[in-house]
Amino acid sequence: MDTMTSAADDIDALSYEQARDELVRVVNALEQGASSLEESLALWERGEALARRCEEWLIGAKARLDAARAGQVDSAASAG
Repeated sequence: MDTMTSAADDIDALSYEQARDELVRVVNALEQGASSLEESLALWERGEALARRCEEWLIGAKARLDAARAGQVDSAASAG
C-alpha cells in the first residue's frame, strides 16, 4: 500500500469531529507560515482531504435528517 492510499484510508476512518479538529490544526500550521514549501503543499493536500471528509459527514447527516423529517411528514399524513 502506498503512502497516498494509506493517508486516504486514515482520513476515511476519522469521525467528523476528528477530521474537523485535525483540519483546524492544519489550517493553523499553514497560517503560521513556518513550513517549507514541500511541507506546506503536504499540509494543504491533507487539509483538502480532511475538508472533503467533513463535507461527506455533513452531507450524510443532512440526508439522515431529511429522511427523518420525511418520515414524520408521512406519519402525520397517515394519521390525519
